[in-house]
Amino acid sequence: MHPAPQRPRTPTGWRRRLLRLPIRLFRAGLGPLFGGRLLLLIHTGRTSGRSREVVLEVVAHDRARRTWTIASGFGPDAQWYRNLRHTPQATIQFGRRYQVVTARFPSPEEGGRIMVEYARRHPRAAQALCRFMGFPADGSAAGYRSAGEQIPFVRLEADDRH
Repeated sequence: MHPAPQRPRTPTGWRRRLLRLPIRLFRAGLGPLFGGRLLLLIHTGRTSGRSREVVLEVVAHDRARRTWTIASGFGPDAQWYRNLRHTPQATIQFGRRYQVVTARFPSPEEGGRIMVEYARRHPRAAQALCRFMGFPADGSAAGYRSAGEQIPFVRLEADDRH
């Protein structure tokens, strides 16, 4: 296992505004523009109790099981990740549809498998994610598995009660 990488800093200023632009597109009903690669996560702030929104990349989507897997590129200290740890119930907008979900947190071993599969489907994006997070990006399955064991993944499971 590689040493823990230096996590990237959360963007501020104009970079933060630019990264939050997709939220406006989702709100305007333009979620389908992202081709199923992004979702809008609507979650509860752990301190404020207020509704919070963030757009995240979908690492894996299982239509049959109605699950969406996402990763925290900024590590376990990302606000949305910490909020889901505190209150795992949330809502997502995927395309134009809304779905109530419950967050589950895969084990590091499962994270390794998730990353290997993601790299198989999206090799360039997987290499870019590894570089961004400070992991070696040699393109090997072992390298992706090792990185995935250290990336905080979240599986969002559809809640059929809502």
